[in-house]
Amino acid sequence: MTTTDRPQAATPARALLPLILPAGVVGVASSLLLLGVTELSDQLKNVLWEVLPDAIGIGRYSSLWVIVVLTTTGLAVGLVVWRVYGHAGPDPATTALVDPPLPASVVPGLLLAAVLALAGGVSLGPENPITASNIALAAWLGSKAMRGSSGELWAALAAAGTVGALFGTPVAAALILTESLAMRPAPGALWDKLFAPLIAGGTGALTTVLIAHPTFDLSLPELSGSRWGDVPAALAVASLGALVGMAAVHAFPYLHAAFRRLGNPVLVITAGGLVLGLLGALGGELTLFKGLEQVKVLAADPSGWSSGQFALMTIVKLAALTVAAACGFRGGRIFPSIFVGVALGLGVSALVPEVHPTLGVVCAVLGVLLAVTRMGWLSLFTAAVLAADPHVFPLLCVALLPAWLLVTGRPQMQLHNDGTPLR
Repeated sequence: MTTTDRPQAATPARALLPLILPAGVVGVASSLLLLGVTELSDQLKNVLWEVLPDAIGIGRYSSLWVIVVLTTTGLAVGLVVWRVYGHAGPDPATTALVDPPLPASVVPGLLLAAVLALAGGVSLGPENPITASNIALAAWLGSKAMRGSSGELWAALAAAGTVGALFGTPVAAALILTESLAMRPAPGALWDKLFAPLIAGGTGALTTVLIAHPTFDLSLPELSGSRWGDVPAALAVASLGALVGMAAVHAFPYLHAAFRRLGNPVLVITAGGLVLGLLGALGGELTLFKGLEQVKVLAADPSGWSSGQFALMTIVKLAALTVAAACGFRGGRIFPSIFVGVALGLGVSALVPEVHPTLGVVCAVLGVLLAVTRMGWLSLFTAAVLAADPHVFPLLCVALLPAWLLVTGRPQMQLHNDGTPLR
């Protein structure tokens, strides 16, 4: 047996025990920051979309008000990016969900830009800026509390704590970190490397569950067992979702370049806000915001919209996601991608009644997320938890295969600093 064939040596328990307390603290703190930002953005959202329009006597989600609020939100975020110290972090088109730590001084501007976007109706979620902020703060404070500790350790803890808090379970965090470890192999047993992040993910998830009681279950109709016809339907819908997502991926660098020609970030993001306002006026109230609450409205009444209406919402939300990410709004792409997949899946089911709505939703979400995130485990996990039906998981595992073949090796929805896409 060669050296490379030998099993990885396990880490002694005494080396893992000192990580329990800091991992738990990071997990709780990551959740609290997420909940605080969410609550603040919800309060501002209430002012922008209820108090103000009621006070001036205009419809809350009238076309005019949607355009005004989103354009103004673009102006406000542009001013933050332009003038606030740290410029709210790097260009979000060049960042991933989990990146090396930013300077802690960037965090206030990044969180301010994220709160404004979330409240203003921008089609992005909180995951990227919250994760980046938690990683920056954990690396800064952790290096002071534990001299000689690596920034990579604190980044892993904060990323796990944030993802656990976002999804209400540490499983999603473990899956994401497993993919990261596969890309950057290091010596040691896998579960030793996941030990502390799982604690952070678990405490982050538990904190969120106890305080906010989140759920991803859309209460979709049960499949009542798989049928032979479900297999080709799952393959087709997941592949369609991947193709729809790839349309946005291919448009992304061109939109990014077009916005950057405007130069000043105030002009760039204000223009993006105007485009988002026009898209919101076209697609309606449900196509605004990050999309997590809006998908529950769609799922509560799958027959409440025609296939054409679902198609319109799919196109508008996908366009809004792409524009928002390309023009410089700070936010994540997972939650709006879920909306795109849900609308697409329900639209397919409305057009082809033989496709069960639950099957259509989970497979379409799987395909869209694979295209947008390139995270196979996260995409599979997210699609599965939407239904809370054990019959969907085998179908998703099969449907993932052709969808992955459509996206692997192709451009990603992330750019190098020169504007070319990663592969």
